[in-house]
Amino acid sequence: MLIASKYEEICSPRVEEFCFITDNTYTSFEVLRMETRVLNFFGFQIFAPTAKTFLRRFLRAAQASYKNPSYELEYLADYLAELTLVDYSFLNFLPSVIAASSVFLSRWTLDQTSHPWSPTLENYTSYKASDLKTTILAMQDLQLNTSGCPLNAIRMKYRQPKFKSVAALSSPKLLETLF
Repeated sequence: MLIASKYEEICSPRVEEFCFITDNTYTSFEVLRMETRVLNFFGFQIFAPTAKTFLRRFLRAAQASYKNPSYELEYLADYLAELTLVDYSFLNFLPSVIAASSVFLSRWTLDQTSHPWSPTLENYTSYKASDLKTTILAMQDLQLNTSGCPLNAIRMKYRQPKFKSVAALSSPKLLETLF
């Protein structure tokens, strides 16, 4: 609880308060020693995975067959994932689903000549294209800004040449056969 409170709370309880909660079963020294042991066990790597965490892995899998990495694919996938941050409805989806859907829609936007979902991606993400359909359709609505969202900071950021102007791209209609 001490570690979780330090991670989540703005003003976490003092160690002595945790000792009090346990009816002084543990001393302050013992609580701090256990905190150190737990943090060392996890290598101080305690965080909540975000879509970006999954996106890095999924993009590597998506580009496994490429001779050179596609920065346009990476920027477009990042852009689509970031767009979901300003839409509350995407809180219903797991971060891994958002990342996988972002890769799917990015590949479709950039190349309609081949299927955007490969066996490699299915293996690395553990998702079939059909599992992602709802998220992909919602993400395409965000990409095309069908609801007329006035929040444009992300769109402006990704219109810059250093991000290959991926915000200017739009995806063609998704075919039912893709799912």
